[in-house]
Amino acid sequence: MYKITVPFLLILVVCSCTPFQTAPTIDDYQITKGAQLKEGLPEKNLFVFEDPKDANEFYNYINTKFNLENYYVDVEVPFNLDGRNYFLSFYEVEMLDRTVDTFGTVLGIIAGEELEEEPEEFKHYIAIEVFSSIENDCLKETYPSRESIVTHLNILKNEYLNGRNWNRLVR
Repeated sequence: MYKITVPFLLILVVCSCTPFQTAPTIDDYQITKGAQLKEGLPEKNLFVFEDPKDANEFYNYINTKFNLENYYVDVEVPFNLDGRNYFLSFYEVEMLDRTVDTFGTVLGIIAGEELEEEPEEFKHYIAIEVFSSIENDCLKETYPSRESIVTHLNILKNEYLNGRNWNRLVR
């Protein structure tokens, strides 16, 4: 009995708090294929960052910054960079970050306690794609102006994350 119990308990302890669904941790930003981040996003390369603000805050920021008056705010936002015209589209992505306490659950079952659901934690991200009338994916590695576009998106991200009053942004 001892030979079976000890390895079983050891496995339970090692596997306790097993990640069930894990949302990525992004320190600054990340360029990744949309479909790799979350199902339903486009196959294009996306500029992704974590969004600590409330839902629709990025929408309000883009709407105000580009003076869009709620017209095509998340679909085709035009901008000019280095004399070229581009468009950006963005997605507000919510991903579940959940772990399961295997050891606690097994002990609870053995003790006959009622099982409590683990709290679910959601992480929020903004995923931005950039395209032009000529190129469908301006964030792909081989696109010549990729670095300047990434720099521009990083400036937008920082302005959004550090800003409070979007009305000051209207030019």
